[in-house]
Amino acid sequence: MYYISMIIVVLASILYHICQKSISSGANPYVSLMITYLVSIISTVVAIIILNGKIDIIESVKNLNWASYVLGISIVFLELGFLLVYRAGWNVSVAALTAYVAVAVLLIPVGILLFKENISFLKVLGISFCVLGLILINK
Repeated sequence: MYYISMIIVVLASILYHICQKSISSGANPYVSLMITYLVSIISTVVAIIILNGKIDIIESVKNLNWASYVLGISIVFLELGFLLVYRAGWNVSVAALTAYVAVAVLLIPVGILLFKENISFLKVLGISFCVLGLILINK
């Protein structure tokens, strides 16, 4: 599952950015997001029915914490941000890379401070290469 989960993330991200870049420039961003989330809800309900069979939705909701609700808000801003990035003219080949490298670098102190993760010299070296790459691709 370790590699399969990453393959799912990569393939879904590719499809995500192709779709984001392909949304009609005349479409209202909020209506586009609304339809996106409607399709997401339907897809999730179908997945619950097919993959999990009978589950207690109410009990499952009770087990959620604040993170699930804040995640919903962050997803709206994430998707709106990428939609606006592509409408502003960013290339699909550079926009995601720029965003994800910046996010990865900014998540380092979050991982260290909030989740007590360790950072080695090799990781610092790798981060340096990422930052250098970010500078080079945006020249």
